Amino acid sequence: MVLQHSNMELTITLVIIIITCLVSIGGFSNHKIVDDLIFYPPAVTHQKQWWRFFTCGLIHADVGHLVLNMYALYIFGISVEKSFVGIFGQYGSFIYLLMYVSALIVCLLPTYRKNKDNYYYRSLGASGAVSAVIFCFILLDPLQKLGLIFFPVMIPGFIFGALYLIVSSVLDRRSADNINHSAHIWGAIYGIAFLVVAAQIFSSYPVLQSFIDQVQSWLRSF
Repeated sequence: MVLQHSNMELTITLVIIIITCLVSIGGFSNHKIVDDLIFYPPAVTHQKQWWRFFTCGLIHADVGHLVLNMYALYIFGISVEKSFVGIFGQYGSFIYLLMYVSALIVCLLPTYRKNKDNYYYRSLGASGAVSAVIFCFILLDPLQKLGLIFFPVMIPGFIFGALYLIVSSVLDRRSADNINHSAHIWGAIYGIAFLVVAAQIFSSYPVLQSFIDQVQSWLRSF
């Protein structure tokens, strides 16, 4: 999906992308950077290196992994950040940053619980937090049509999101690849929960009701 962004102001999204790209590129040629930042559950359990929940989102396995995550973050993040400003006012960008950073740790909590003493397990990448951003976008604009680059069939976002969670759950149970599908799932769920709760506390904008109204309107059109 392509969204139009008319200006290139230095948003929180762009700052995250710049920092992530710089650290990730550094890690491609320096294994110590990766070793120090990667999510390694035993280091958290026995050495209390809690920062790994956050820093693993700054490094990526390769250029393709980095580009895919940062492209998705740019496409969806710019719009979501602007929506947060519209919903939360002057604190919107800060709340958006809080959502992204906290998503990094929350999306990995189930992974940590399962692998806290697994000396063979490592995980890296910002996919969980990016999933949180994407599902915030879907919650705010559920009828916007989305599709995958390698499967360019465009469908309403709320359907895309549901299918994404179903497929990710199946793949997570199979554990047939090296992708942490659990982080994608929990990142997505957390993004939705964060926005709904934050809007209840800090805004009068009815995020959940707006989502329901839009979906019901779409269903009634048939």
